[in-house]
Amino acid sequence: MRPDSPSLPERLCRSLFDRMDRILAETEPSVEIADVARVLSVGNGIARIAGFPDLYADELVTFSGGQTGIASSLAADRIGVIVLGDTGGIRPGDSVRRTRRVADVPVGEGLLGRVVDALGRPLDGAGPLRTSERAPVERPAPPIMHRAPVSVPLQTGIKAIDAAIPIGRGQRELIIGDRQSGKTAIAVDAILNQRDSGVISVYCAIGQRASAVARVIDILRKEGALARTIVVVAGGEDAAGLQFIAPYAATAMAEHVMADGRDVLIVYDDLTRHARAYRELSLLLRRPPGREAYPGDIFYIHSRLLERSTRLREEYGGGSLTALPVIETQGQNISAFIPTNLISITDGQIYLSPKLFEKGQLPAIDIGTSVSRVGGKAQLPAFRAVAGDLRLYYAQFEELETFARFGTQIDAETRARLDRGLRVRVVLKQLEHELLDVPAQIAELLAATEGLFDAIDPDRVLEAGRRAARAARDACPALCAEIASGSKLDQNGRAALIDAMDAALAGMRVDTETGHAVA
Repeated sequence: MRPDSPSLPERLCRSLFDRMDRILAETEPSVEIADVARVLSVGNGIARIAGFPDLYADELVTFSGGQTGIASSLAADRIGVIVLGDTGGIRPGDSVRRTRRVADVPVGEGLLGRVVDALGRPLDGAGPLRTSERAPVERPAPPIMHRAPVSVPLQTGIKAIDAAIPIGRGQRELIIGDRQSGKTAIAVDAILNQRDSGVISVYCAIGQRASAVARVIDILRKEGALARTIVVVAGGEDAAGLQFIAPYAATAMAEHVMADGRDVLIVYDDLTRHARAYRELSLLLRRPPGREAYPGDIFYIHSRLLERSTRLREEYGGGSLTALPVIETQGQNISAFIPTNLISITDGQIYLSPKLFEKGQLPAIDIGTSVSRVGGKAQLPAFRAVAGDLRLYYAQFEELETFARFGTQIDAETRARLDRGLRVRVVLKQLEHELLDVPAQIAELLAATEGLFDAIDPDRVLEAGRRAARAARDACPALCAEIASGSKLDQNGRAALIDAMDAALAGMRVDTETGHAVA
């Protein structure tokens, strides 16, 4: 080595300095400007922060621990933030950054068949969502000029609903009843009946037990409907903020499908718990309480949600969003605060009676109290021809039944009407998940109203109904196909169905006096 050559340490230092010079030459300095606030207090799903002079209402903020929140209560000296998740990792003094955007969720085809939370995060362990689009959870409802009349039926497969309380695509029909009266079962059956109709379904569980939600998901999977369903879950163990935002997030996912010109059915199960979650948040934010301690804008949070359900005109996509909100009453009190609010917002209600439930009349739908404000406009013509007077006939039967309980003597005509009404009520019974297509419902209702079941023992009427439906399908397949496609049921078709069913039921009739089979 020559004496004037640099040593190894000197060569390493020169190499290091040269590399640092190149890095500094290639680096362009930048300054990141961020609005930062501090947490003043936190607890029970609410954080109070200070430091943002111009924060937007409903803007998302992020905490230093990664949690997100929605700015809900804006004041000059402090801001109330609804935390969307656990507040355990947030401490007073932590930094908060604003995002300058509102809450949004993923939307698109990748959500079908998936179970997500209120922020669109997967809960089913099936990997990340295969979608890149996002949409805000809050958006204005379609203007009135963009809406089309509700005229296309949404079949639920339940005789009592499709015949007496028809639901149309784009309608908002409330399901109301006491606890454990079958509300969720009706909503799930409506979803199951859309498997072959082309309707996409969204099931939003709000404040439900994890076991109840798991049961619904298992039913959807076993019945083959989960692949066409989006399940949004904000369970009872989740933060109140997630329960509050869940129905809006589910509606945003459904609206994206509607914007593509398709039909969507969304179930909110249930809005009673949603209202309670909002009441809890409002009281923690120290908003003035009103009736039953609910805040003054409790009506608005549900109206702005349900007004997003509609049927669009063809020039605006032609899709539809049908809403089935579920509400729970206490002691059959449908005049309570939240039920009356939702009854005034929606286009009708399906009322489930605990008395009918106790008598074994399932589904326990009280036809006299239930109503659809769309009515026959969203019903197939064959249904209107067969079940047009069903509500009136059923109400008259119930009055006669009440009168007959006094033990007074009644004439033969009144006795005949009571016997037929009893069999009509039995025909309206239906097992859970035993869904019927339109021709089968038409056949059973026609047989009941025409008196084909009058000489059949009431305990065998359900069996007779199934036999009548099979006979109608076997003898008149072309007519049944026309009925399902929306054709009218004329007198010739009506007579053909009656003759086919009358022949099939001949062996089930008995003489009411002797009890022997009628030849």
